Amino acid sequence: MAEKEPSQRQLRVGQEIKKIIAGEIERGEVRNLENIDTIVTVTEAKVSPDLKYCHVYFMTLNGAYLNEVLEGLNLAANHFRKQVGRLTSLRYVPEISFRVDESFAAVDQIERLLRHPKVAQDLNEKEEEKASL
Repeated sequence: MAEKEPSQRQLRVGQEIKKIIAGEIERGEVRNLENIDTIVTVTEAKVSPDLKYCHVYFMTLNGAYLNEVLEGLNLAANHFRKQVGRLTSLRYVPEISFRVDESFAAVDQIERLLRHPKVAQDLNEKEEEKASL
């Protein structure tokens, strides 16, 4: 069964949560990340339809220290939840969990496949066929 598209409210709440969490990380407010020397980027926040759960996706610079950052962020989830509750007017503050954003790895793999010599050869042959028509 196909997943439903998120509602406008889900998208707005997700963007607001993403902004709050990214701001906290940027300002260095997360003690669990102090000893980890990498840049953390919050890429997306997906909120459930009932707005009670939120999965926050992140990536680190060059994919370094992913497990350490994931552990630190999940330990700080209650801190983020308190900040979201303080800075928004939501009736229920969603439970926040963090996940590594795998989409960059998928994009990188597709680009590597497209640059493969056999694929490039096939693409060149198709372009030559079109030019000759």
